[in-house]
Parts: sequence; C-alpha cells; structure tokens
Amino acid sequence: MAKTLFEKIWDRHVVADLGGGFALVFVDRHVVPEISCERFSELEARGLALRHPELTFGVSDHTVPALWAALENPDDRSNEFSRGMKAASLKHGFHHFDVDGPDQGISHIVAAEQGIALPGTTLACVDSHVCTVGALGGISWAFGGSEIVHVLATQTSILRKPKTMRISLEGAPAPGVTPKDLTLYTIGRVGAAGGLGCAVEFAGEAVRSMPMEGRFTLCNMAVELGASFAVIAPDATTFDYLKGRRFAPKKAGWDAAIADWRALASDPEAAFDRDVAIDVSNAAPQITWGISPQDTIPIDGVVPDPEEEPDIQKRRAMQAGLDHTGLRPRQKIEGTKIDFVFIGSCTNNRISDLREAADVLRGRRIAEGVTGWVVPGSLRIRAQAEEEGLARIFTDAGFNWGFPGCSMCGGQGNGFTERIKPGLRAVSTINRNLPGRQGPGSITHLASPPMAAAAAVAGSIADVRKLEG
Repeated sequence: MAKTLFEKIWDRHVVADLGGGFALVFVDRHVVPEISCERFSELEARGLALRHPELTFGVSDHTVPALWAALENPDDRSNEFSRGMKAASLKHGFHHFDVDGPDQGISHIVAAEQGIALPGTTLACVDSHVCTVGALGGISWAFGGSEIVHVLATQTSILRKPKTMRISLEGAPAPGVTPKDLTLYTIGRVGAAGGLGCAVEFAGEAVRSMPMEGRFTLCNMAVELGASFAVIAPDATTFDYLKGRRFAPKKAGWDAAIADWRALASDPEAAFDRDVAIDVSNAAPQITWGISPQDTIPIDGVVPDPEEEPDIQKRRAMQAGLDHTGLRPRQKIEGTKIDFVFIGSCTNNRISDLREAADVLRGRRIAEGVTGWVVPGSLRIRAQAEEEGLARIFTDAGFNWGFPGCSMCGGQGNGFTERIKPGLRAVSTINRNLPGRQGPGSITHLASPPMAAAAAVAGSIADVRKLEG
C-alpha cells in the first residue's frame, strides 16, 4: 500500500492502536522548556521515574532575558525557571542547555543545530512551533503542559492520527523574495485554518531548492495554517546540514542512517487527503496588514476592503484587523510609519537571517524614533554573527544586539517584561501578529529579515527592493 512520508514515520512509531483513530506513539526525543520545570516535581510527587533521561533535553529559552538584564549582568540571565530546570537535570540525569553553557538557545533552534531532531524520528515539545524541525524529515508535535509528565514517565504520547495534506510550492521565486515571504504568501492563499489538524508535507520545486534554514522557516509557520505537523522529505541538503552535529549518528552509524533516510519520501502513488499547488514565481516580498498571518499582501499592494468580502464572518474578522492596526481599506501599506523593529524568534533568527538583514543595514542607520532589536537564535549563532562582523553592523546601524531567547516574540523574557509598549507599531520577523502578541496594545506586522531591516532604515513599512544596492 502506498504511503505518505508522514504515514511511514507514524507507522514506525505506533506502540499500540488505542481505537477511535488514537494511537500510543513512541517519542524519540523530548524537549522541555524551562518554563515547564515544575513538571519534574510532579513526576517525583507521583513516585514516577524519568523513563529515558538520554532522550530528554531541557532548554532555557522562554523566560531568560535577551537584552537589558543580560547586558547589564550576564548572571541575571539565570532565573527561577532556568535554575529549576538545572536542578531537575542534575537530579534526573538529562541534558540541559542552560544559560551558563555555550549551546543555549531557543528549543527548536537547538534541537536542529545539535542534531537532536533527525529524519524519520519523532520529537515532542510543549511549544506550538516545534513543527519547525519537521523540515529535517521527522515528525514533531506540541501538546499541553499537563501531558509532559506522561511523556517523561513513559516516553510515549497519545495522539489522534491526522489527515494528510501536501502543499507544493512550484516555480522559482523572484530576486528579493525570501522563504519567509513564500511562507506568508502560502498562508495568505491556504488560510489560517486551511491545514487544520493536518500533517502537512511541503513539496515542490521551490521547496527542493530552498536552503535548510529557509525550510525551517516554512515548517515553523505550518501551525499558522492550523496544521498539527509539518514535514519535508530529507535530501542532500538535509544530510549536509546534519553531518557532524553533536547528537547525530557518527561513523558507521552515519552511513547506516543515510541509507535509511534516503528511503524517507512519500510514495509516488500515495494519496493525500488534500493536495494544493501554489505557483510562487510571481510572489513579491510580503507584509501583514491585520491580526492573522493570513492577512498578508505584497509590499506594493493595498489594504483590502472588508465591504468587498461576501462572507460575513470573514468580513467581521477583516474589520477587527483594521480596527486593531488602524489601517484604512484600499490604502497603500508601504510608507506606514513604524516605531519598532524586532529581528528574532524561532522563525527568523538563524545565521542566514542575520546575514540578510545585515546586508541591508551595512553602511546605513535606522531612522530617528525607531527602536531596533536583534535577538539571535542560540549562543552558537550569536558567536558566529560576531565572528563574521554582523553584530557590529547591527550596532553601528543603531540596533540593540541581544542574547538568545524567545524574548519579544511573545512579549516574554526577563519575567515577561520584554514587550513593546501599547500603541506602538512594529515590523517583526516573528510568526504571529495576534493583538498584543508582542505586548498589550502593540501592533505587529510580519515580514522577512531584509524587509524588517528596510523598515528600520526608512522609519516606515518599506520595499527592500527599492533600497539602493
């Protein structure tokens, strides 16, 4: 029987069929953010042992300060959550990527760059954007905090088998169009609920030619389609990225792994519950105008008019977006004044993202009245950016250069104090533009790193293609 890539991996990991579409699924790797450190105390209170310490990884990312406190005193990056996770790791014997080590970073960034996530494997994390690492050819999923104890004690998770969906991005993107632009373009066409509950496989010419870090961005935002899983078939790009990673197979194990990974692809005759093809050859740099990632238009486009939408529910949602952002129907979005630019989050803070933004900022200054933050995805990325001179470009341009953490992506970091003030408008490389996502009353427009950098220079939403050089 022909199978999709997701079905092949799923079938390998089913421990028991629970009936009604549910299954007990083995978890190859479990990543636990420090904000959930108290779950280890619950484990102990119930008299349970950590089933597989070697498959469990703690990460400090959600609450650690990324900027002011971190710069004033590095010791202040440690807080009650990271200290709680450190104590749990010492007691139960699992690895913790703590703030006092060289490999700390955002969970989905660390899982990839350390080789924790691998093709054909399963990975679970209590964070909705863990679908990011499906770009490596495995399946990963998020769950509520209450299920963490179950995974810690059993190394399994109870899941309903999802429907499958393939999104094929065809054609060659135009110059200046990044994977983030293609991601927003896709969500704008499929819709925020277009992949609801599905396991989405990204395929097509544009995906096959996409570098690994771009694939991470694409899978990261699959959850903004409503998807439960995201996956891309592994290929030479995947293997080159993983070779030599800390927790990836080594020597003879590597050769055996490659032989297995090469077979991880959907069968040609495999049937998907939904199959969508999108031509991306005419896509332009994208920017959001409302309060959902699906509210996206090309930078040279105009804000849509709710009165032209026949569906009453969609019309109300569009009007709510306009009410929040203060934009007017049919106005050009380019030139809208901004107050803040944030380049960070697990969507766009890898080294290639920082290089693209720095290329725009080289020899330029951000506009007067605009505040800019850059938060790299891990300490390894931060060190590489400093070695390449990127950090100096950012600071010379007037940006603040931070430490790894979720930070202003969700208005977090430093005890949830790294937030944009009410009423301020930001262009951000994050994944969600929900009302108040970056702080109560704040306004967020999603964009790519080069588009965010261009906005910082212009002091307004700007088309990066129009900057000289």
